[in-house]
Amino acid sequence: MASPAGPEIERLIQLLARLPGLGPRSARRAALQLVKRRETLLAPLAEAMQQVSERVRVCSVCGNVDTSDPCAICRDETRDPSLLVVVADVSDLWALERAGAVRARYHVLGGVISALDGVRPDDLNLATLHQRAADPAVREVLLALNATVDGQTTAHYITAILADLPVRVTRLAHGVPIGGELDYLDDGTLAAAIRQRGAF
Repeated sequence: MASPAGPEIERLIQLLARLPGLGPRSARRAALQLVKRRETLLAPLAEAMQQVSERVRVCSVCGNVDTSDPCAICRDETRDPSLLVVVADVSDLWALERAGAVRARYHVLGGVISALDGVRPDDLNLATLHQRAADPAVREVLLALNATVDGQTTAHYITAILADLPVRVTRLAHGVPIGGELDYLDDGTLAAAIRQRGAF
C-alpha cells in the first residue's frame, strides 16, 4: 500500500521509529506533530540535533556524554572521590543524578556482559575501571547495575577483576520499593527483600 505521506516525511517516520519507546504508530504521530508545528517544534529540534552532533563528546574519564571532555561531573571537585559508582549506560548515570542520592564519581561500562547478545567483557569499558579503582582515594566501588541475569553476571565479573585491590565492592539494595505493596510484588523481589532484611 502506498504511503499517504511523501518520501521525506516517511523517512522521518522511519527514523523516529528506531528510537526506544517509539513504535511505528507513535513515530507517525510524532512526525505529524513535528510537521504541523514546524516553527515551534521541528526547526528548534533540528537546530538542537545539529548542535548535539557537532559538540557532544564522550568523556575520556568516565564515559558520560557532555559538551566538554572531561565532563562536568568529572570536573566537579565537590564530589566524593572515595566512591566510584559503576553503571551500565549513560541513562543509568543520569537516573542516579536525577535522584540526587549520591555525589560521587561515575564509571560507564557501555553495556553489560551478555552471551545472548554477543557482548563480551572486552566490549566493555573495564580496563580503565580497574585503573580508576586502583586510585588510592577510592575506597568503595558501588555496582549500580540492573538486577537482571546480565547485570548480575557483569557484577560478578567486576568483583573478580577488582579482587586484588583494597576497595570495598558494594551493590544496590534489592527488594521492596518505597510505596510497594507486598501482594503485588513478584516472588523474586520478595525473596531478595527477605534475604537482605535489616534492623528497623
